[in-house]
Amino acid sequence: MPTSEKRFSNDLYLAIDQGGHASRAIVFNNSGEIIAQAHRDLSIQRFDDNFVEHNPQELLLSINEAIEDVIKKLGDKAKTIAAAGLATQRSNVVCWNKDTGEALSPVISWQDVREHQWLKSLKSKAQTIHKKTGLFLSPHYGASKLRWCLKNIEAVKKAQQNNELVMGPMASFILYNIAEEQPLVADPSNASRTQLWGLIKKNWHPKLLALFEIDAELLPRCVPSNHAFGTLKVSGLSIPIQLCMGDQSAAMYAYGTVQPGTAYVNTGTGAFVSRPSGYAMLYGRRLLTSVIYQNKSQSHYVLEGTINGAGSAIDFVSKELKLDNVLDNLGDWLHATRNGHDSDFKQLYLNGISGLGAPFWVADFQSRFLHESNDQNKIVAVVESIIFLIRENINEMQKLSSPPEQIQITGGLTIQDEICQRLADLTKLAVYRPMECEATARGLAYKLAGEPKIWPEKEVGKWFKPKTNVGLQARYKEWNTALLEALRH
Repeated sequence: MPTSEKRFSNDLYLAIDQGGHASRAIVFNNSGEIIAQAHRDLSIQRFDDNFVEHNPQELLLSINEAIEDVIKKLGDKAKTIAAAGLATQRSNVVCWNKDTGEALSPVISWQDVREHQWLKSLKSKAQTIHKKTGLFLSPHYGASKLRWCLKNIEAVKKAQQNNELVMGPMASFILYNIAEEQPLVADPSNASRTQLWGLIKKNWHPKLLALFEIDAELLPRCVPSNHAFGTLKVSGLSIPIQLCMGDQSAAMYAYGTVQPGTAYVNTGTGAFVSRPSGYAMLYGRRLLTSVIYQNKSQSHYVLEGTINGAGSAIDFVSKELKLDNVLDNLGDWLHATRNGHDSDFKQLYLNGISGLGAPFWVADFQSRFLHESNDQNKIVAVVESIIFLIRENINEMQKLSSPPEQIQITGGLTIQDEICQRLADLTKLAVYRPMECEATARGLAYKLAGEPKIWPEKEVGKWFKPKTNVGLQARYKEWNTALLEALRH
């Protein structure tokens, strides 16, 4: 928050969390307690293995309805909302008319890999791109998708000819449409995921723009995470929007100051592993360097690994196997395959859903099962593939900094004790799961509230201490060998 802003003990903070399956509006007080919340489901369209989109009108409606609902639930208390913040999926992009706000393209999801073949033509530039952006050449990021829109969508071409086109992070599109002032701005964590934003100057990079054939004038202006983004007008109220961040960035602040000795894992559609590096930009040969927060004077960085197929992998395989109520039964299936020194459970899954992410970076990796088993065991194997990939990323991080002292895990999948326990067993690190696992909105509220010195958890979470699990270690070793063999062919 701007240092000139004053906060009062009865102030409330509105966190708008736009995720892959829902838009949430959650109001917190100065002590980090949820006062009211509302959400609206959001559909996602998958046209084949490459195209993944949201309807932009449906997305905006879901946000507006969630906000209106939570304001209604608050009643008179809504008048004490001091500020609002927005968090979104970072690599989603969209094109829109800068005069009307009308979307000219779908919201193209971060999971979308439609340009993976074209990107192979830029392979010789991969190291340069990594150095400038902290990212690897990948179809998950926005640049290739924005270029695709310019080449393939007639409405986008026409708007460009008429000087009416703006394109960029989905967060910028949302801000334009929910703020009365219709700002054309982009925050660092969302701008960076276009792969057009330079880490050093914190702005659109001319050489990257030229490489992807995108004019700088088509993109929003780059601003810090804390910024006067505009005014949210709702139910007679005028609420200043003072913060915009990526969802994974916000999640790291859910329980206060980011701890350098902790590896942060957030699970949802994908799974994301982050290790804070403070004000230092650390570069890993197979990891991302990400800006999670920037104000006028400083930037905070992390080393990051992205696992593209977490919740989405479970959904995908469940549909392939025609299994219903998977999440309701997952705990029992995991418990049934819990093992001590030996087990009949051998099923493995090489997980390339939405592309194999960090630390391997293969956009068109073919997912597959190893060994035959029943459908329940196959789902467990998908879950273990996520745990194995988390372990791979933590291993990679340890090459650049000291080993983490612990893991903090949040997100939807972590309601399963057995997932947390297996992660502790495999990494030999204690895993802490907060009681409240939806971390993104809470992290936004912490920043909006001015980073209170005391930001307590209402209820203390649960620790999972490492246990001996010979079967799990053996499966991980076999999985690792099989994956490396598959990558050689």
